[in-house]
Amino acid sequence: MTDFNRRSLIASAAAMAAMPALAASPKAPAADAQKKIRAAIDKQLPENIARIQDWIKHPGIAAENWRMDEACAYTMGLLTDAGFQTVKKMPTKGQPGIFATLDAGAKRTVGIYFMYDVKQVNPAEWSSPPFDARITNKPGWGQVIVGRGAINQKGPEAAFLAALHAFREAGQKLPVNLVLVAEGEEEIASPNFHQIVQAPEVMAALKKCDGIVIPTAWQSPNGSVAINLGSKGPLEFQLIASGERWGKGPKGDIHSSQHAHVDSPVWHLVQALNTLVKDDGFTPAIDGWFDNVRPLTAREKELIAKTAASQSEAQAKAAMGVKMWINNEPWQQSLERLASQPTVNIQGLVAGYGGPGGKTVLPGRAEAKLECRLVPNQTFREAETKLKAHLAKRGFGDIEVVVSGGYDPTETAEDARVVRAQQAVYARFGAPATLYPRNAGSWPGSVFTQPPVSLPAGQFGLGHGSGAHAPDEYFLIESINPAVQGLAGCTAGFVDFLYEMAVAR
Repeated sequence: MTDFNRRSLIASAAAMAAMPALAASPKAPAADAQKKIRAAIDKQLPENIARIQDWIKHPGIAAENWRMDEACAYTMGLLTDAGFQTVKKMPTKGQPGIFATLDAGAKRTVGIYFMYDVKQVNPAEWSSPPFDARITNKPGWGQVIVGRGAINQKGPEAAFLAALHAFREAGQKLPVNLVLVAEGEEEIASPNFHQIVQAPEVMAALKKCDGIVIPTAWQSPNGSVAINLGSKGPLEFQLIASGERWGKGPKGDIHSSQHAHVDSPVWHLVQALNTLVKDDGFTPAIDGWFDNVRPLTAREKELIAKTAASQSEAQAKAAMGVKMWINNEPWQQSLERLASQPTVNIQGLVAGYGGPGGKTVLPGRAEAKLECRLVPNQTFREAETKLKAHLAKRGFGDIEVVVSGGYDPTETAEDARVVRAQQAVYARFGAPATLYPRNAGSWPGSVFTQPPVSLPAGQFGLGHGSGAHAPDEYFLIESINPAVQGLAGCTAGFVDFLYEMAVAR
């Protein structure tokens, strides 16, 4: 055993002793069962850490179609090891999904969503190789695992699996049955996830669930956490301008001196992009974009006000490296904007030469990668249709629109069992929790919340991590902040959540 693991076990034992009962209710497991599960989490901590590291070392990047079959097979093995009796590979038009069930003979069933793909990486931007999963010290937080997928989502997902291992090690039966669906295309906006969910056997299993959650770990430095009642939906696409398709400009790159009498596909694309937002640079200007946008309700504004009061604006700015919000708006107003406003964002522009020095070239092709974030009551298909019509109306119908993925926004009622269960667990762990109307990010929860599945869905998890989609992504495993749980506390939180889902009314 390494020195780190010995220190972890000592720290974990102290932390576990301070943890609340796993489910402090009349129907909670007996005290001896609680002790056994806590001891199992403590005992298995080194292997739980190693599991996260090994999972990070088995990446799959859907955007590059890189090692996806291997990543799917590895994830299926993790589910089997965790006790799922059925683990099935689900083919789609793209990357395969996974359907798994664990029958504990319980009265209630809980749905779990996993993703096994990760974002692309540029190793030159990382302090250590992105798939080495190195353990290092993060000032102010403690020991972390650094690697692509560490927080999004392998760390939290592995912590959930660690909870299942702890039940088995402690000789305790799960209080609920589990239905798990996983995909390998979340990072490309889930273009085929609906095929997995709508498979008859998956649909029948989901219909038995009381709700579905994606494991997370997003405690703030003060230990607080926001319970999101929904998420925005994405529309991810590319705009491609080419001289060949346009009928103007060159078919391929030519000498830049020819621009005096040859059109530029790059400028053509830039002009098209300029029509997508107003002069302020952030308000969508696509025709009809706001036709169906639902304003915030009075209750949603009330929830945002509570969140603004409980979260640190300074810490939020520091985490993102920004000095001010749009229009230099105050904190609460900026959070209202974050929850309520759809966006049109340019992810990247690719055209011509990008190497050292200059190159006298007039490119024949230019591409922009964009995504829109959608809010209720917008839909993914509506957004796609309006985008294409907007471009065509302004003389940019020749620009190719390639939609790679997307789905609708998601909403769950605040009195849903999955929400109330989260509130109960966070309260027992001393983690101040606020309800927040809508996460600005996206996950394919609308596949669950909309018909024909019609399940409440959300995210849950103690612990912490950050850097999703960025260099040096990390997941906290040994916390030096008493307000924030490390891996052991994150795992215990999932145990408590399953017990709470079994008894919550």
